[in-house]
Amino acid sequence: MTKPQTTAEAMEAAVLPRAAELRADGRDHAVSMPEMLSTGASRSPAEWAYLRVIFYLKTFEDSLDGDQEAAMGFTGGAAGLIRIQGVGFHAPDILTFSGIDEAGLRTQSIQHVSQLNILLRAVPKPAHQAEPARIGFKLVRALEEADDSDADIG
Repeated sequence: MTKPQTTAEAMEAAVLPRAAELRADGRDHAVSMPEMLSTGASRSPAEWAYLRVIFYLKTFEDSLDGDQEAAMGFTGGAAGLIRIQGVGFHAPDILTFSGIDEAGLRTQSIQHVSQLNILLRAVPKPAHQAEPARIGFKLVRALEEADDSDADIG
């Protein structure tokens, strides 16, 4: 038996993100979103996309070995790959991605949420770098810390 909901609860549940990612192995590989994404239906499309991209990035990094790190490409474009150093958003509809391109140059991509097409790729970590960069883990930690400090204020 389902718990009765208020109209507001039902409306919020209808707009909260849901996901499924079925693969040939028959399993659902959808990225499990943390509780912080199960509330806050008033977020802009840019903030929703920003949060979900961060968690997809972290999940992708979970599958990498110690000699790989994540790079980001943009499908349909000839921009190449970016070794990700930052992800941001500007509400209501802009996402930003910053990092270093394949030539070692600083790069930033600015995308409208309606044009968002991201390709995550495992690339070898630079030889001079002892450990692979794990930006997804750092971004998730920052989001969790921000969520905790917001809870302390309220």
